[in-house]
Amino acid sequence: MSDAAVTMQFHPQPTAGEARPWAFPAPERGTLDNGLTVLRCHRPGQQVVAVEISLDAPLDAEPEGLDGVATIMARALSEGTDKRSAEEFAAELERCGATLDSHADHPGVRVSLEVPVSRLPKALGLLAEALRAPAFADNEVERLVRNRLDEIPHETANPARRAAKELSRQLFPASLRMSRPRQGTEETVARINSGAVRGFFEAHVRPATATAVIVGDLTGVDLDAVLADTLGAWKGDSAAPRPVPPITADDTGRVVIVDRPGAVQTQLLIGRIGPDRHDRVWPAQVLGAYCLGGTLTSRLDRVLREEKGYTYGVRAFGQVLRSAPDGSGAAMLAISGSVDTPNTGPALEDLWKVLGTLAAEGLTDAERDVAVQNLVGVAPLKFETAASVAGTLADQVEQSLPDDYQAQLYLRLAETGTVEATAAAVNGFPVDRLVTVLVGDASQIEEPVRALGIGEVTVVTG
Repeated sequence: MSDAAVTMQFHPQPTAGEARPWAFPAPERGTLDNGLTVLRCHRPGQQVVAVEISLDAPLDAEPEGLDGVATIMARALSEGTDKRSAEEFAAELERCGATLDSHADHPGVRVSLEVPVSRLPKALGLLAEALRAPAFADNEVERLVRNRLDEIPHETANPARRAAKELSRQLFPASLRMSRPRQGTEETVARINSGAVRGFFEAHVRPATATAVIVGDLTGVDLDAVLADTLGAWKGDSAAPRPVPPITADDTGRVVIVDRPGAVQTQLLIGRIGPDRHDRVWPAQVLGAYCLGGTLTSRLDRVLREEKGYTYGVRAFGQVLRSAPDGSGAAMLAISGSVDTPNTGPALEDLWKVLGTLAAEGLTDAERDVAVQNLVGVAPLKFETAASVAGTLADQVEQSLPDDYQAQLYLRLAETGTVEATAAAVNGFPVDRLVTVLVGDASQIEEPVRALGIGEVTVVTG
C-alpha cells in the first residue's frame, strides 16, 4: 500500500475563477397587434426555450358553485382543438420534443411550454391553437372531471394538504374564494361540464389581458415573425377591468385539531396573512422568515430538530396569495412541519419559546449574514435554466410588479439590516395572533395542547 501511495499521481486541483457580476436578466417588453403583451429574454446557451402564458382568469372569477372550473379549463386546453383530437395534439407536441403544462391558482391560469429552440415556431403554433380554439369535447371534459374527483380523496388523506385546506377555511371568510380548495370540492367539481368550461374560457381568456414570457437562446430566431404567425393570430375582444374583492382574514390566536385517530405523527401548519411584495417590508420579511425557518441551520430547526429531535425539519415562509400595488394583496406567512405524536405538545411549547426569544432578543448579525449569503449568493444557480427565469417573470406579471423587481429584490436583501429583519419576523409571527392547525390523533394531543394556553382548541373530523 505504501509503494502504491508513493507512485500515485494526482491531477491538479481545480481553482476557482474570478467571480463575475450577476443580475437577474431584464426582459424586453412589447405588445402584439392583438393586444397580447410579450416579454422576451435572450439567454445565450439556453437551447431549450421556456414560454409562460399568464391568463387573467383568477379563481375568484369562477361562477358560484363551480369551484374548480378554472382547473378543468386549464387541463382541457391541451386536450384537443378545432383542428386536432386530444391524441393528435399530444402526438404533435411529442414530435416537437415539447412539454405543455397548465394550472390555475388565485392570480390566474398559467400555461407553460418548453421546447428546443429549433422547433419553437411549430410549438408556438400548437400553443396558439390551444388558446385560440380549444375543443372542450364533452368526453374529454368528463374524463378530466372524473380524474379530479379521484384526486380529492387522496389529497384529503395527505396530512399536509389537509392542513393547508383547513388553514384556509379558518383564516378567510366563507364568502372569499381563498377560503375554499383551489381545485374545487367533490360537490362543485361534479357539477362541471363542457358548457361550464367553455363559458369560463369565453368570459376570461383573451389576448388583450394575457401576457407571454419567452426565455431562451433566440440567436437567429426572427421572433417577431414567429409570434405574428402563431400567438399573433389569436383573436379576442378587450375586457373591462374586473373588480377584485379585498382580502380579509381572522388571525385570532387559536388551535384547530383535525382528528386522525392512530396517527403516529402530527402535521403542523401555523399561519396568518401579511404584506405582499409591493410592501416595502417584503425584503426584510423574506430575510427574517429565512433566519427563523428557511434552512437546516435556522432557529426552528436548530431547536426542534437538532436539540430535541422532534422533527425532520420545520420551515417558515411567506407565499404570495395575491399581489397588488393598491394594497389589496396579501401573502400567507406560515410555519410548517411534522412531529411525532407524543411530542406534539412539547414541540409546540418549544416553537412558541423560539418565537418569544426572537421577540425578546432579536436575530444576530451572524444569522442575518448567513441568510443574505444563502439567498443572494445562490441566485445565479437558481436561475440557470430558462424555465426558472420565465416562471419568475410571469410571477412578476401576475403580481403587477415592475420587470426589474427580482433584480432590485436581491439588492434590497443585501442592504437589509439585522434590526429590520428581526422586526419583520416578529411582526410576521406574533405569538398571540397565529392560527395553528394540527392534523393528528386528537385523543393523544388535545390535552397537552390545551395545557399550553396558546389559544382556544377545537377538534374537527379528519
